[in-house]
Amino acid sequence: MSVAEHQPASGPKPTEPAAPAPFADLVPELRARAPGLRGRLEANVPLADFTWFRVGGPAQVLFLPADADDLARLLAALPAQVPVTVIGLGSNLIVRDGGVPGVVVRLARGFTEIVVEGCRITAGAGAPDVKVARAAAEAGLDGFSFLRGIPGAIGGALRMNAGAYGGEVKDVLVSAQAVTRAGAVVTLAAAEMGFTYRHCHAPDDLIFTRAVFEGRPGDRAEIAAQMAKITDSREATQPIKSRTGGSTFTNPPGASAWKLVDGAGLRGFTLGRAQVSELHTNFLVNLGGATAAEIEALGEEVRRRVLATSGVALEWEIKRIGIAAPAP
Repeated sequence: MSVAEHQPASGPKPTEPAAPAPFADLVPELRARAPGLRGRLEANVPLADFTWFRVGGPAQVLFLPADADDLARLLAALPAQVPVTVIGLGSNLIVRDGGVPGVVVRLARGFTEIVVEGCRITAGAGAPDVKVARAAAEAGLDGFSFLRGIPGAIGGALRMNAGAYGGEVKDVLVSAQAVTRAGAVVTLAAAEMGFTYRHCHAPDDLIFTRAVFEGRPGDRAEIAAQMAKITDSREATQPIKSRTGGSTFTNPPGASAWKLVDGAGLRGFTLGRAQVSELHTNFLVNLGGATAAEIEALGEEVRRRVLATSGVALEWEIKRIGIAAPAP
């Protein structure tokens, strides 16, 4: 029997959104308010290329600060009514088709340094989780292998207490540095982060810029074997070579999201050009040319059907930002 013969019937296709109109250009005003900015500051920058789904509209302003001081300078000068949104590697993110009003901050160059000193690792918020895992492995530090299974950056890992393969950020974090909405630099100890499952209770307006972690001495060969096992598992069970956004829903208490989605008969289910992965049902996939509206609508349809079949209300793990595009 072919895949087409046994997969569920596709759902309705959402209306194609109209192309978003450009936002008002705030860049001249921001440069006047914060002279001496060293990072990239541009208006109406398409964000699709910054996300793994490859969908979404523009940022009204995109700011790639040169370092934490540069970020603090802009935030201190930014009018209170201008919203600020932070993105990382875009691996667990849907940017809606209408784009994101206000300033979108992306921590890239200047926030990717990784330093190992003894059993501690200091990593910038823009450093990919996998690179931190590799740095720990090379230094013979145990406790970081789980980061190999998380396709994001350290900033996002802090914000959501990222975890996989038996480990979580809370297990290794010592402290995190952040910049407040007012431009002040603060440091939070691990105990002040308020970690729970896939969440931290630190103030929402904090932008994490770096973190200090602590592991324990381990055997390099054993750590390398753990890393290889995680790599093999991801390649065998997750659609990592597709345009996807990682785990879509958090696991409900005592249950697995993928099992609930599979139990609702949704493996391979498509809506427009978005699909529930046939390989792992807690992943959504852009089959090519999907809109953010299609991907989000697919996720909501999955939630509706899982609730109907199991009584469980799945919660989004993927972050969704921005506004919908106007109807054509």
